[in-house]
Amino acid sequence: MIRTIAIDGPAASGKTVVGRNLARCLDFWFLDTGVMYRAVTWLALKEGIQPDDAEGLGRLAEAVKVRPLSKDGDSVKIAGRSVGPQLRENQVNQNVSLVSRHSGVRRALVEQQRRYAHEVLQDDQGMEARDSRRGIVMIGRDIGTVVMPDAELKVFLTASARQRAIRRWREMNERGDIVDLESVLAEIEARDAIDSSRDDSPLLPADDAWQLDTSDLAVEEVVEAILRKSEVR
Repeated sequence: MIRTIAIDGPAASGKTVVGRNLARCLDFWFLDTGVMYRAVTWLALKEGIQPDDAEGLGRLAEAVKVRPLSKDGDSVKIAGRSVGPQLRENQVNQNVSLVSRHSGVRRALVEQQRRYAHEVLQDDQGMEARDSRRGIVMIGRDIGTVVMPDAELKVFLTASARQRAIRRWREMNERGDIVDLESVLAEIEARDAIDSSRDDSPLLPADDAWQLDTSDLAVEEVVEAILRKSEVR
């Protein structure tokens, strides 16, 4: 039975909503690794550490523990503080790719991500009822290539930059953040460029990843397609 599913893809490709719904369908744990990078970015901004301060950011990431607070992974604890909606603020959106490109940050968080997956699969922390199916859906930009290269199913979601910008723009407007669509598109394209060109763990599909274009698919259709691919229902 498949127990480890890695989902990668660029910003707003649908990873979070697809991964979370997939995990619920399978009764798996869910980890959005992007939330961990957002948490470090949020804390760095609070502490006045600049996004280009590689040394300072590396020390910060090494010093703090970022821990999901629920099986759905929609909020985390960092430096003794529980954060959730704050991680989607515009300032975090604009700086998370700049922070996460630094090797020191990535090394520290990848180690935490691997440890978390191990704990879920082994259930050695008693995090959930022991009769539940122990498995994990982990999403990010380097899960299939770096964090869980041995994942039993690797999925790489894609969509056009404009379609992804429309999704992000709608999400932001629903939260009350009124922004211009073209500005969101420019931000998406800038993040793509940073994520794809960074020296450490650039955004790219694993050699054995299944690539799925979500541009014209509803969330439920994407989840159903992955369930069929995984053959674990």
